[in-house]
Amino acid sequence: MPGGAKLLALDLDKDNTGPLYRQLYDLLRLMILDGRLPSGSRLPANRVLAQDLSLSRNTVATALQQLLAEGYVETRRGDGTYVASELPDDVLGGPDCHQPDRHAYRTEQADDVARRYGLSRRGQTLAAISRASVGSTTAFAPGPDIDAFPFAVWARLLARFWRRPGSELAISRDAGGYPPLKAAIAAYLGAMRGVRCDPGQIIVVSGAQQAIGLAAQVLLDHDDQAMVEEPGYGGIRGALTAAGLRMALVPVDEEGMDIAAGEARAPMARLACVAPSHQHPLGVVMSLRRRLALIEWARRRQGWILEDDYDSEYRYAGRPLAALQGLDTTGRVIYVGSFSKVLFPALRLGYLVVPPDLVDPFIRARRVLDDHTAMLAQPVLARFIEDGHFAAHVRRMRRLYADRQEALLSAAKAHLSGLLKIDADEAGMHLIASPASGSMGAMDDRSIAQAAAKAGVMVMALSTAYAGKPVRRGLILGYAAHDEDAIAAAARRLGEIMAAAA
Repeated sequence: MPGGAKLLALDLDKDNTGPLYRQLYDLLRLMILDGRLPSGSRLPANRVLAQDLSLSRNTVATALQQLLAEGYVETRRGDGTYVASELPDDVLGGPDCHQPDRHAYRTEQADDVARRYGLSRRGQTLAAISRASVGSTTAFAPGPDIDAFPFAVWARLLARFWRRPGSELAISRDAGGYPPLKAAIAAYLGAMRGVRCDPGQIIVVSGAQQAIGLAAQVLLDHDDQAMVEEPGYGGIRGALTAAGLRMALVPVDEEGMDIAAGEARAPMARLACVAPSHQHPLGVVMSLRRRLALIEWARRRQGWILEDDYDSEYRYAGRPLAALQGLDTTGRVIYVGSFSKVLFPALRLGYLVVPPDLVDPFIRARRVLDDHTAMLAQPVLARFIEDGHFAAHVRRMRRLYADRQEALLSAAKAHLSGLLKIDADEAGMHLIASPASGSMGAMDDRSIAQAAAKAGVMVMALSTAYAGKPVRRGLILGYAAHDEDAIAAAARRLGEIMAAAA
């Protein structure tokens, strides 16, 4: 019947020792993903579904609540439960301005590849959510200013270590990383971030995503649940998906991740992934009240907090913010850092700080997964930090990026007034541009990003940072890598594009 709820043929095994709500959740999720329950389909009421399947209403409610928490269904006030218009498995990618058509991949490529080669469901999902590299140096593409990095200094250090490397470098197989680099990182984190650790707790990896994936595989089982920020960084969601975890999307407000909402949506979650010092992409700083509530949640649940501290070096006003890890007295925080945004992206070096009791299992798991991180850059980075070049570079970049944020705000005032509203941020490398009041109505930020790309302006649609239905729309404007002239020219062209579309 048009507009009515679908009749569902579900085969539950009531002799199975697993919980019935989980069986129901799995079957409904599979029907949504393979298209038997298309977007917009109305589901039967809890009472009706419970009667049809001879289940308790609590069992049905628990399964549907899980689907709601993960973004597979949505409720409409007074009108029941519907399959979500945008599914989390389709939009796990991060906020990139050039993203592949994931739906096209599923319909045109995935079925054919799976039929010919037996591609796994996980393989299809990972291919569908893969985030294309921005690959652009034009405004407002994200990233650091590569031209400002002291490559001459780096080259001298590189030559010093590798002209005649000792055996400890050439055949090193330390899964935890180069010891002097671990010591340098620990000293830096203690002095600048309030992280409590010794060098033995540092594990050097090939970037933040590998760190996240390693933590997920060591601490959680396949199909366990993790809370992630919504909107958030697609790289985290991709790493968790690759590790076989399910994600509960937790809203972010002016105090950061809403812990109470997260507990309500995901009562069985054992991992929470947060960027408390500068949330991506909204730039929110998690309040002390929320930080303490999150630590208490981890203690009570015997769960884990993964702290992503991706750009804490770039704070331009106010006092430096200590890391969440420094507040934790229960050993429940895994701290993740990276040098890609501070130095240059191709460096591919990151690190974890793990509680002392977890060092051995992390190292053992690391040996199984990929043995150790390439040694080429590790001694160079260690000396770069020890000799003070790292601190000097960060100080220079703080001044430079603060000036460029001011340039973006000035350019926006001159060319985007009445179209976009942009507020200053005390930290970071990008700003959020929201529709000016009454200017664009329901802003189609993806169409604007596509039109801007054709005109040579790289902006990212804020809605692509949501794995579920976007709550906000806008544009993410990176400024760190672009000088004042490039920023002004890009702002002018963006204003012309938006004015033509209005």
